[in-house]
Amino acid sequence: MFELRLTCPEDRVEPITEALDALDALSVSVEDADADTDAERALFGEPGMPPPAQSWSRTRVVALFPEEAPAQEAARLLALQDFFDGCTVQAVAAVPDQDWVRLTQSQFEPVPVTPSFWIVPTWHEVPPEARTVIRLDPGLAFGTGTHPTTRMCLRWIAANAPVGPRVLDYGCGSGILAIGAALHGAAQVDAVDIDEAAVGATQDNAAANGVTLSAGLPDAAQGVYDTVLANILATPLKVLAPLLCQHVAAGGALVLAGVLERQTAELQDAYAPYLALDVADAEDGWVLLVARRPA
Repeated sequence: MFELRLTCPEDRVEPITEALDALDALSVSVEDADADTDAERALFGEPGMPPPAQSWSRTRVVALFPEEAPAQEAARLLALQDFFDGCTVQAVAAVPDQDWVRLTQSQFEPVPVTPSFWIVPTWHEVPPEARTVIRLDPGLAFGTGTHPTTRMCLRWIAANAPVGPRVLDYGCGSGILAIGAALHGAAQVDAVDIDEAAVGATQDNAAANGVTLSAGLPDAAQGVYDTVLANILATPLKVLAPLLCQHVAAGGALVLAGVLERQTAELQDAYAPYLALDVADAEDGWVLLVARRPA
């Protein structure tokens, strides 16, 4: 494996990356050429929104090729293009062999939700203090327990167990919340998502954890539930307010996550005609909102 490393001004990044794709690069990555210096510039945007810019004033572009010859040829062809003006070829270099699976796995450690409730990747031993365990590996669907919104939902489930005989996980992603509910006493769990890959991931993860649940597309959610969980983002949660609330049974709970602290009031306003939301937890700028329907 060989990599072609380039430095480009911001306005050249798009044509350079498109050209590298056309030249059959195996992958193309873009990063700040001034990273780890005083000139480093963050491009983080709000969750669910695009970043303020797609690249940096000095951007490093790295393209991978299977052999040295196509990497060298790509460098030669790019240098002939008008849009290469201002760009520099830094190097064509061999990529050291690595155990990429082991390297990826090393980035995901067991995650404690509570002192006795843990999320543990399958390649790790279960910590001795763990009494309730979700076995979950990183995959295509969102939800590995590392994000504050997921942890807050799972903490709520653990603190309110049993969460009622009937639970709905709306926007289930990996199915982690549905599995957590099943492990904490829910007799019937429906997990739904608009993404068929998420539905498949939920089914696979449920089977791997020895729990029974029903996973499907959103129209599979039927009737009312003792607990309705939705860890999405603020904008879709506002749109879904009447739908989610109609699924909450008398005496049941609605648990919403994916909401920034500054978005609390707008979510409360959106749900006010149906249910009264209160902040039940907060972590790293995110909040957990919970409402209960009177019995």
